[in-house]
Amino acid sequence: MVTPLQLNTIREIVGAENVLNAPEDLLVYSYDGTATLGRRPEAVVIPRSVEQIAKIMILANQEGFSVVPRGSGSGLSGGSIPVENCIVLLMAHWNRIIELDEANLAAWVEPGVITAQLDAAANERGLFYPPDPGSREISTLGGNVAENAGGLRGLKYGVTKNYVLGLEAVLPTGEVVRAGGKAIKDVAGYDLKDIFVGSEGTLGIFTKILLRLLPRPEASSTVSAAFDSIASAAKAVSAIVAGRITPSMMEFLDGTTMRCVEEYAAPGLPRTAGALLIMEVDGRKAIVEEDAQRIVEYCRRHGAVQAVRAADESESLKLKAARRAAFPALARVRPTTILEDVTVPRSALAEAVTKIEEIARRKGVLLGNFGHAGDGNLHPTCLTDERNREELGRAERALEEIFDLAVALGGTITGEHGTGLAKRPFLEKQVGRPAIDVMHKLKDVMDPNGVLNPGKVLLPRVRCEGKLPGRREEIAGHDAGR
Repeated sequence: MVTPLQLNTIREIVGAENVLNAPEDLLVYSYDGTATLGRRPEAVVIPRSVEQIAKIMILANQEGFSVVPRGSGSGLSGGSIPVENCIVLLMAHWNRIIELDEANLAAWVEPGVITAQLDAAANERGLFYPPDPGSREISTLGGNVAENAGGLRGLKYGVTKNYVLGLEAVLPTGEVVRAGGKAIKDVAGYDLKDIFVGSEGTLGIFTKILLRLLPRPEASSTVSAAFDSIASAAKAVSAIVAGRITPSMMEFLDGTTMRCVEEYAAPGLPRTAGALLIMEVDGRKAIVEEDAQRIVEYCRRHGAVQAVRAADESESLKLKAARRAAFPALARVRPTTILEDVTVPRSALAEAVTKIEEIARRKGVLLGNFGHAGDGNLHPTCLTDERNREELGRAERALEEIFDLAVALGGTITGEHGTGLAKRPFLEKQVGRPAIDVMHKLKDVMDPNGVLNPGKVLLPRVRCEGKLPGRREEIAGHDAGR
């Protein structure tokens, strides 16, 4: 454990008021958005400067305790869950938009800035920040960069890594590194910033981030289309993309999720439909008008029982709010909600959603499915009760089959939530042993003493040999400390 002497030294670095270790304070930081995982940290530390973070990391290497960085704690793979003998380094207070540079279409931000706040600030200048995760109202930009977050606009605009121009980070050993900048072209040396994006807080602690902005589109139009089955909706998605239309948003809800959203928020969704597509096109007004109408026609041609354009901005916002309400709406149904994240090639979308429904039926699992249809990113969500070990076991086995299915179809076990603790037992199935070994070598070089967010993404080497542990073994190792 972190000793009283070590805590006193940390207090000397950051000030006593910036160290929390009362049990009631620690409980708040013992979990994130991932179901069934949790552990209390030894303390929560709130640094106020880059120098303080560097000194804490140097102390961690000298004294042998671990440091787990944390923003809003909204992650869905256990990336900010405390580990044994650790302090949580809370970065949510680093929440300034340092500079909004209209000339270079860029913004310097601190890692604790909320995603939606940057987009709102950019909007005041006629700009926007495209990455649009479902948690945008609460997630921090530091967390988005750490997880390489996706979102609703991913099909057209890409994911977080496509917007990171530069960053400043404290390395696990305490050095401060700066990478990237506002220059459009820069091939001087290795592109270090890309090593940090998506590293899930295991290779460095972000203190500043430079993000790319875009001019806000002139116009947009939202289309909703209801189908008898999720497979029919998936085929319509493939037809639209094959028709050379690139919507800025292409989301789907299955029948279970639609009914839950309607009971939760009453946005007026068709309760009897098997699936719903919510799509948006943006850009020049004339092109938007044409593409929106073509999407309606494609949907009707491929089996939509209803396909209409939103009448106005208010109706459009209501539809997008319905999609964002999917997770909280499903979470009301059962005591435990396990929101998962797999991605398959778009051409395999119809097969994937059909087989996921089949797996849920065969395992006797209540499952809702929604996600980003345009980029093949599915969120199969198990509704269960962790207090019932048999029921939870069925849910976990169903999810393991879904991971295997995604890999077999040429996809991935995680498209945007990250590996963290929840997915690390399955990573080798996708990437193979040589890739795992390379990742270990990179981690060992940058964090030789294994003090920064250890055990995330990669299984400890001792557990990499032989049979990979299942999800339940991972949960068993982290829920006792709640």
